Amino acid sequence: MYPAVIHAVLAAAARGLAARPPAGTLERACGRDPGIGCRLVWDVSHSTRAAELTTVFFAGPAHVIGRIAFVLLIAFVLRTAAQRLIGRITTRARETSGRASASERRNPRASALGSVLSNAASVTIFGIAIVIILGDMGLNLAPVLASAGVLGVAIGFGAQNLVQDVLAGIFMLLEDQYGVGDVIAVSDVTGTVEAVSLRVTRLRDVNGVVWHIRNGAINQAGNESQGWARAIVDFPVAYDKDVPRVRRLMAQTAAQMWHEPDWHGVILEEPEVWGVQELSTEEFVVRLAARTAPLRQWEVAREIRERVKVALDAAGGSQALNGEPADDGPGGGDPDPGPGGGPAEGSRPTAARPPGNTLGQP
Repeated sequence: MYPAVIHAVLAAAARGLAARPPAGTLERACGRDPGIGCRLVWDVSHSTRAAELTTVFFAGPAHVIGRIAFVLLIAFVLRTAAQRLIGRITTRARETSGRASASERRNPRASALGSVLSNAASVTIFGIAIVIILGDMGLNLAPVLASAGVLGVAIGFGAQNLVQDVLAGIFMLLEDQYGVGDVIAVSDVTGTVEAVSLRVTRLRDVNGVVWHIRNGAINQAGNESQGWARAIVDFPVAYDKDVPRVRRLMAQTAAQMWHEPDWHGVILEEPEVWGVQELSTEEFVVRLAARTAPLRQWEVAREIRERVKVALDAAGGSQALNGEPADDGPGGGDPDPGPGGGPAEGSRPTAARPPGNTLGQP
């Protein structure tokens, strides 16, 4: 039994010696697949020790450094290409509309979208590059990736509000719900948007108070600046006035304002008198509506109120608004004048008609 075991051990040792390259050869010094550095050192020195030192301390690190540099080069090239593509997309988004108001709205939105997409592309590209580099350095990535997954889940549960705010901000920018300079109503706050980020929207109301609102907390937002606006004027009139004539006077006053050059570009179409909005025992309210450019509705409404008030005051001394005839007789005075051409005793004097008292000339 023992001779057989000894024979097997000797046979294995002989095979190992036979498989090992002889001393003093390139294969013995650098292995079966020698690198350029080890081959060069062997050709120059024919020293096994020098070739082995070159393989361990130069060829191996140089190979790893070369792979790392190659991966980083590819990452920088991809990042540059992604930024150029994102730049073209944002530039096209800025040039989509030729109007100045739309351009003012689109520029901040395009810049924000470009920043978000650029950062996301950089994080994704360099994250993949770092994982590849760690693998080339001999790090076992399985435990690292598993730990990163568990950590990501933990952070996701702990920062739900942050994730919600960021996602809401991204969709808000993509859908162009509002932008810098818009007047929006969020819950009980109405103000002008001063800044928009992925997490917070900053508003300033009419009193100058700055509001910081989380994007994830905005369930609904009313934008008063997109497309067009409407000025609504509710004007109270005394109950005894004639409704059709009051409506006609208001319509003519608003139309005259619309035809003026200073207001023709602000008021987009001819204003309309919608009619009686409310009734009470002392007065009735007539509503007038005018479609305006965005954010100009309050200015137009104030100007229309002032002009309608002046026109109604000018026509208020006439009996036309009361639905009565303007003259009591063919001569426009009392049919039976008193002595000296004055009014008869006990008669009612006729009110003088002020200039421009007709409804057509407010």
